[in-house]
Amino acid sequence: MKPFYQSRWFGLAAYVLIGLSIAYMLLLNKPILLWIYRFLRTVLTPFIVALIISYVLNPVVNRLTSRKMPRTVAILLIYAVFLLILGVLLVNLIPIVEAQMMELNEHIPKMTAKAETMVTSLSDHPLLPEGVRQGIEQSLSRLQNSLSTAISQYIDRIGNTLSMLLVAFIIPFLAFYILKDFKLIEKSVITFVPASHRKSIIRMLLDMDRALGQYIRGQLLVAVIVGALAYIGYWLIGMPYALLLAGIVSIFNIVPYIGPFFGAAPAILMAATVSWKMVLYVVIVNTIVQILEGNVVSPQVVGRTLHMHPLTIILALLIGGELAGIVGLILAVPCLAVLKVIFQHVRQYYLRRKRFALK
Repeated sequence: MKPFYQSRWFGLAAYVLIGLSIAYMLLLNKPILLWIYRFLRTVLTPFIVALIISYVLNPVVNRLTSRKMPRTVAILLIYAVFLLILGVLLVNLIPIVEAQMMELNEHIPKMTAKAETMVTSLSDHPLLPEGVRQGIEQSLSRLQNSLSTAISQYIDRIGNTLSMLLVAFIIPFLAFYILKDFKLIEKSVITFVPASHRKSIIRMLLDMDRALGQYIRGQLLVAVIVGALAYIGYWLIGMPYALLLAGIVSIFNIVPYIGPFFGAAPAILMAATVSWKMVLYVVIVNTIVQILEGNVVSPQVVGRTLHMHPLTIILALLIGGELAGIVGLILAVPCLAVLKVIFQHVRQYYLRRKRFALK
């Protein structure tokens, strides 16, 4: 009979105790870990954004270099076209968006009063409990204060945050050097991998690229198209602040499944301050946009999915949103796709080793 310390249950209990001890130590050092996390986030954010931009633009650069164009010239050409388009958009859109946000901030009390009137007429219904009526009134008051404060703070921060301007200035230079030496960086990373595992690592990276490349580039293009369709729809129905609300729809459309609901929510709330008829129009516009996106735009642009179960994606979205807010929601699915590819390759590696050991 084996000693108790060699039994399976003793080993399991030991691992559980070690895990709990590590978790307890991390909890005790939470302030230090949070400081390290914030420091790394501040330092690494420009590099991560530059890497994402480089990854998206690299196929375009490769296509231009395949036509005998020097890589540096190709990158500068892409930058010139991008800056030209961005300049035209900023010159035309920033004054409109800023004016709409300031106007929205000024009109929030009036719209909230109108919404309160509509809700009061609804709450006067004799079948509605008194507690529910009071809860609705308190929620509307809190919503007014939070919206007004958030928009005022956002407008005040525009142009006043030196660190944001510094990051925005650094990112294009980082992306330029990453794009310029993209192949050199790939080779340098591969040299750190042991020669015995090099082929399998390269195969795994290629699988990651196939899983992510078309999805990321396609989702960005789909978001722009959906935003344009939403703007046209809002403009046709006479929705106030159409450009601002369509931009929210465009950003949240990157988030699978739950994104369209979050994107449409501000427009529905805004429409509720106008009329119930406008709410119906907004719902119809967003429904039509999502039907077009799901049946026409995405199949043509993205082409294929990541072959992941919706429950897994929703779990990843919940974790990403808890860890990093909107950015976490946007990056949750790509990170999940990368982890899926890594898991599949690690599993295949150990299965091959197991079969080899049995032989």
